[in-house]
Amino acid sequence: MANPISSNLDDVSRSISEAAPSHYMLKMQSFSLLAKNGIEKYESAEFEAGGYKWKLVLHPNGNKSRNVREHLSLYLVFADVNSLFHHGWEVHAIFRFFLLDQIKDNYLIVHDAKEKDRRFHRSNHQWGFDQFIPIKMFNDVSNGYLLDDNCVFGAEVFVTKEMRSGKGECLSMVKDAISSKHVWKIENFSKLDSEYHDSREFYAGDQKWKIQLYPKGRRNGSGTHISMYLALADPATHVDAASKIFAEFTLRIQDQQQSRHIAGKASHWFSGWSQESGWAKFVSLEYFYRSGSGCLVKDICIVEAEVTVHGVANTL
Repeated sequence: MANPISSNLDDVSRSISEAAPSHYMLKMQSFSLLAKNGIEKYESAEFEAGGYKWKLVLHPNGNKSRNVREHLSLYLVFADVNSLFHHGWEVHAIFRFFLLDQIKDNYLIVHDAKEKDRRFHRSNHQWGFDQFIPIKMFNDVSNGYLLDDNCVFGAEVFVTKEMRSGKGECLSMVKDAISSKHVWKIENFSKLDSEYHDSREFYAGDQKWKIQLYPKGRRNGSGTHISMYLALADPATHVDAASKIFAEFTLRIQDQQQSRHIAGKASHWFSGWSQESGWAKFVSLEYFYRSGSGCLVKDICIVEAEVTVHGVANTL
């Protein structure tokens, strides 16, 4: 979201300088074609200043999301958000925008009148001016800003402080969460010889999951029960070290004869340090292999998982 320094003209300073911007220049040709082609926002390439990467964002007809009219809107954006802010860092910077007067060969400079540094962090990585310059003034040929449909913008960015912010998290609950179902058909069950087996990965709530089944049991179910769990399929890639996923789930072994299915229902906060949830004693081996249980027919076992993600908590 764009963050204006101020909509009060008394808080915005405008001056003239013959010195070109030291960090970045953006020359735009056939400027009027932006509007004619329906381009409401233009993002520059990244540039480096103060050891960090930035870019300019220009709204040639004003930032419509902020109801700006009759002005150009211009903003400075911290470009490499994920690499820095992901670890809780923030950057303070003072910046100035430039607009070339092509007739007098000098620059209009627009900046905060109080030269106050602005804090760029994960939740707020864009600052600038909603009303950078009136469109009428910009288009007036006598001002020299737009000649032959060409113009030149610029920027200087001076980093004043770097710091690591305190820890925090953001919990997002899911309204009208949708349940996802996955069916796993296990053939030649009696010939399974590994300690455990994983189902094919499946998605629920934008997360990847899998079913883990221990045919000879695990922990306090070892040797007496089948153990079964729901687990995050790829926690190292899809789950931040401090992220949590709240899910309600049901695991089920189908009764293929009389539909007296064996099921367990639970809810759990899944995370990088708590990647699975389920039952060490899901069903006893004695009952599972009983001919009338319907759990194993023609050496085939059918397992189901229903998963509903109700909330996700991420670090700030």
